[in-house]
Amino acid sequence: MAVAESLDELVRDIEDPELPHVTIGDLGIVRSVTIEAGTATVLLTPTYTGCPATEQIRDDVEVAVRSAGFEPDVRLVMSPAWTTDWITERGHERLRSAGIAPPPPASEPGVTFVDPPVACPRCNSRRTRLISHFGGTACKATYVCNACSEPFEFFKAL
Repeated sequence: MAVAESLDELVRDIEDPELPHVTIGDLGIVRSVTIEAGTATVLLTPTYTGCPATEQIRDDVEVAVRSAGFEPDVRLVMSPAWTTDWITERGHERLRSAGIAPPPPASEPGVTFVDPPVACPRCNSRRTRLISHFGGTACKATYVCNACSEPFEFFKAL
């Protein structure tokens, strides 16, 4: 494996500080990792502008890059804006395994959807109800399943 590919994999495998069961690669916030003259430039797009985990993610990336023997240059790229469509299939599975319902595809501009029922990540029932528009973080909502009676969080589509 080439050095750049190895570093790219190392960066993408960093756990998200708010969702430790998924990586920043799973969430699709790593745009690119390049190496030039001993400096590794990592481009990241935060899930949203005010995400409190952004600084911790930047720090974790810098530590990983330094541990691999490179000088880190971590940059935040805000355009195009991050979308939940960038979450990988592995990310969807890991969210589901952690009891968090992954988001559906984000809607296309100009298209309005009626919110379909959210499937329970534990029993897959769609007999669920919204408890709170905000869960443990602003990007999640809290639901309860009427079939298995378990509460769960739903990762909102952006």
